[in-house]
Amino acid sequence: MASLDGASGMGGSPEETELSITLTLRMLMHGKEIGSIIGKKGETVKRIREQSSARITISEGSCPERITTITGSTDAVFRAVSMIAFKLEEVAGDGAAAGTAPVTLRLVIPASQCGSLIGKAGAKIREIRESTGAQVQVAGDLLPNSTERAVTVSGVPDTIIQCVRQICAVILESPPKGATIPYHPGLSLGTVLLSANQVRG
Repeated sequence: MASLDGASGMGGSPEETELSITLTLRMLMHGKEIGSIIGKKGETVKRIREQSSARITISEGSCPERITTITGSTDAVFRAVSMIAFKLEEVAGDGAAAGTAPVTLRLVIPASQCGSLIGKAGAKIREIRESTGAQVQVAGDLLPNSTERAVTVSGVPDTIIQCVRQICAVILESPPKGATIPYHPGLSLGTVLLSANQVRG
């Protein structure tokens, strides 16, 4: 039987339970950004996976936009986001001092969670903007054929990372309501027509 004295190393402190939460973050990226994250022969993404211990998958396809999915403990996900933000900055900065070039990340979040992120009369999103110094924009429209919206976060890497942490905290507190239809970039026209004919319930 399990001992109750906590000496078994299975301590249930709040910090430990928080780290055991699995978080999935989806980001929308353009071809050039994807190229810099994958790196030569996939070396960059391999390094990010190893150093962050997060699972990172990049959607297949030849369309200009692709989805990067990061899954893992909250800690692992933040490490991966941090490495991705600095990698994108390295590409965008083109010789600027590290940590000074602005970077933009586009998170893909179920629309049912965007209300909590915006808050009453925009209070929550304003608080996130003010406390992190990052620009945060929640798209008004759903992404095509999905129930998700793009949340654009811009700023220098450090402010973006703080901002993503706060956004994730909100998402974890308010799980999505109802079924989420994930966004897939570049669906063929046939698929679009098919979904347009379905009755919206």
